[in-house]
Amino acid sequence: MPQHRSSRAPRRPPQNPEVVIEGMAGGGAGLARLGRSMVFVPFTIPGERVEIRITGEQDGALLAEGVRLIEASADRVYPACEGYFREGCVRCAWQHIAYAAQPLLKQDVLAEHLSRIAGLSSPPVEATIPALQPWAFLHHATWQVSEGRLLLPGRTGGSVPHRECALLHPDLLDLYAQLDFTAQDLADVSRVRLQRGSDGGRMLILSVRTEAAPELELDTDVSVNLILPDNEPVNLVGESAVRLQVGDAWLRATAGAYFRPNVPMLGVLAQTVRALLQVQPGEGVLDLYAGIGVFSHALAVDAARVTLVESYPPAVTDADENLRAFEHIDVIEGGVEAVLPALDGPYAAAVIDPPRGMADEVIAEVERLGVRRALILADDPAEAGRHVRRMRRRGWTLARALAIDLMPQTAFVDSILLFHRE
Repeated sequence: MPQHRSSRAPRRPPQNPEVVIEGMAGGGAGLARLGRSMVFVPFTIPGERVEIRITGEQDGALLAEGVRLIEASADRVYPACEGYFREGCVRCAWQHIAYAAQPLLKQDVLAEHLSRIAGLSSPPVEATIPALQPWAFLHHATWQVSEGRLLLPGRTGGSVPHRECALLHPDLLDLYAQLDFTAQDLADVSRVRLQRGSDGGRMLILSVRTEAAPELELDTDVSVNLILPDNEPVNLVGESAVRLQVGDAWLRATAGAYFRPNVPMLGVLAQTVRALLQVQPGEGVLDLYAGIGVFSHALAVDAARVTLVESYPPAVTDADENLRAFEHIDVIEGGVEAVLPALDGPYAAAVIDPPRGMADEVIAEVERLGVRRALILADDPAEAGRHVRRMRRRGWTLARALAIDLMPQTAFVDSILLFHRE
């Protein structure tokens, strides 16, 4: 008598499955597995067991939200910002993680990206350099203007109104509270930026759509500058630049010139670059995408000559002022891609701090100029992975890699990559 097998429908995962968080994704969410699928779960920590609800799918991975925390990590803490678990500003994704655990997580995130994107089986990722100040470290912030309101970018792609921010320096929170703009005041303004110098000097920078200056009444001690549509700064009130303390040096930054917002860490970053590059007496150094000259100032102590290249004219003016004590530094205004072919070598080392991405032509010119040690900075772990992959294809070896925590409480991973070329 023939036997018939019973037909059963395939088992479906439970409506709210349980997962164990195995790692951290580059965007800041916890990473888990559900069957053969990867699942991204925000506000979780490796080692936690969480009941989740699937909310969508992106690039072949599942998106989820936590429904119930079954086993919590010992590193879980209560966030500093009210409303953190609701729609919040884009910076913070790790306020629920004790700061002592964050540098190790950023080391893991960088190593994972170098392995997955660059194909390194054992990336030489060293311990993360921790932040000096886990809170209140931001010396500048920018708000978008929409219908007369000041908005911050939100986590999910939208915008959110301003709220108290535990990452902003208290002087900037105080300045924001004193702003009394009407919708008419901001009719021609696209962005509002507040920034603070290390000496306490405060600045309001308005990016405007036309060259007509808005009429403002400010009853507070603050410098006011405009950024015109062609990116040219115009001083209206007070100072045109802020002063930044970088180690033992004081550097100026004109309105519109870029500098990393974690000013207390600029000296640590510059000295780390100097220690890694190990410039020897008699050697020349390139400082590319150099801004106001933070790295050139640190490297000038060791190098026989430094050539700084920067495209933004006000930043070039700042670099000239900041480096005037060094006769062996050449400051060149222009795009890196255009300037390098006109230079003559040899240079032994280069610091490359691209805003985002970097053309192969830049590396080819660096090689033509004789560089054998190249240090590249990246503010995104995926971008770091792409830098390593590109450099390895051109015959460079990744000698050292480490994250430096310039953005505590966030998933941003700033990294320093040192390459050697025989």
